[in-house]
Amino acid sequence: MTFPISRHSKASYVLIITLLPLFSEPISSLSLQPLAKNPSNFDPQIGLFGDAIFINSDSTRSVRLTRPAPSSSGLLLHGKPFRFLKPTSFSTDFTFSISPQTRVGLALIIARSDFPSKFSSKTETPFGLYGENRFFEIEFDKLVNGNVGVGVSGLKSASVSNASLANVGVKLQSWVDYDASSKRIEVRLGGFGSARPYNPLLAYPIDLAGMWEGEEVVVGLSSFSGHSVQSSSVYSWSFRVRSVPKSMHSQPIDPQGYTNEFVEEQEKVQKKSGCALGILSGLFFATGCGVLAAVVLLFLWAMFVDRNVIIPAEGSVHPVDFSYEKINVIVEKSLEDVKGKL
Repeated sequence: MTFPISRHSKASYVLIITLLPLFSEPISSLSLQPLAKNPSNFDPQIGLFGDAIFINSDSTRSVRLTRPAPSSSGLLLHGKPFRFLKPTSFSTDFTFSISPQTRVGLALIIARSDFPSKFSSKTETPFGLYGENRFFEIEFDKLVNGNVGVGVSGLKSASVSNASLANVGVKLQSWVDYDASSKRIEVRLGGFGSARPYNPLLAYPIDLAGMWEGEEVVVGLSSFSGHSVQSSSVYSWSFRVRSVPKSMHSQPIDPQGYTNEFVEEQEKVQKKSGCALGILSGLFFATGCGVLAAVVLLFLWAMFVDRNVIIPAEGSVHPVDFSYEKINVIVEKSLEDVKGKL
């Protein structure tokens, strides 16, 4: 059974289809307030929540996350949500300072995409995480001894004992890297303008893809003043997501199948190596046989062919005829000559 559709109904239907994507946008995208003038030291797709405000002065451009008042909290949000679907890694670096009046500091937070709609600057929950039961954070705090502490969701922590970094209130720079292939997150910390440290201050194994299971998440920097008049500031922030194709990763499902495949591959390599060695050995054998045959032929040639050859002498001798004649010499002297001498 079919029902006729009037032109008015068609127009309403088209209007609903047109407006539906607007109402289906997440709350975080609709409430996002971009920074004014898009300063170069921040990514363009970021916004402010709570007590966070942008400060544009002659000396610096920064985001102050909290007011100098108790129970103040603010959020600097990267406005582009993403998912850990493929082997997705990320890298971020930011420059910040923690006021020395309190131990509560600043945190890098990864939460569900509806987290900004729940964020409130009036809550007593640190970093505005009230009602959020699933999140990941890296927290930078001031410790009792004056050092800077770094913690991962309350599971693992480390402290900076370097005197140049332990002076809370100065600008610090942090590098956070997550590698999806090794399921490992690394945190580095250094002074403002310093080179990126080679060794991480803190490394922690965690599977963020398994934690979120393809759910859309957002990342932000948050601060909470607690019962003091702390004022935390962020001077620069950059966030990058890297998705590596699965074809570039080796992820065998069946270890036994992987072992068999490896053995077959090794057998193929051994067969190829055996063929190459056989060909090379054959070439050497043929060359040796050829040399031996040449030596035997030269020896036989010397024995049977060259033995009847007469080597001529250096000087040639020609036969000549020899004859002699007998010559008789008769001397006759006169008697008168003899007598005269006497």
